[in-house]
Amino acid sequence: MLPQRPGRASRIIKLFKPYDVLTQFTDVSGRTTLKDFVPVPDVYPIGRLDRDSEGLLLLTDDGRLAHRLSDPRFEHPKTYWAQVEKIPDEEAIESLRRGVLLNDGMTKPAGARLLETEPDLPDRPTPIRFRKNVPTCWIELILREGRNRQVRRMTASVGYPTLRLVRVAVGPIRLGDLQPGEWRDLDAAERRLLSGR
Repeated sequence: MLPQRPGRASRIIKLFKPYDVLTQFTDVSGRTTLKDFVPVPDVYPIGRLDRDSEGLLLLTDDGRLAHRLSDPRFEHPKTYWAQVEKIPDEEAIESLRRGVLLNDGMTKPAGARLLETEPDLPDRPTPIRFRKNVPTCWIELILREGRNRQVRRMTASVGYPTLRLVRVAVGPIRLGDLQPGEWRDLDAAERRLLSGR
């Protein structure tokens, strides 16, 4: 757990983690990490976001906050937009809502819906695989647990593999208009939202 820093306000940063970036500050293999984007000492990521996933990542120097937001017992919602292969039918969406059986057990019920239009997101540096005769669409999933590669495993289990995955919210904090690699400190309103005040 991160240490507490008495006598000063904690630092809370939101970052648009780009595709193909590790959610850590060092890597012995020389791969791209958070240090390539966030030149701030003594902050650490709250939770993880897979290397091949993009989107909102919070970082802080506040150990209590990091614990509260990442411990699954607190069930903080995390919102994802997933571009999937083919167009899911209502039965698949309902299965995602109820929970699906993965190799490590049933998932908790989730929010799940088809997005009516393609979200306005920046292009990914490595395009998704594209098959001319196979349509894609975007779904929104809201999870209250954080198993390894959970969104990808859930959509695959109902027959619609995820091609691109972007986290757009952690609790009340939204990705907003950040672009890949951009970061900023939470503003006062966001800090109040996060603290529940």
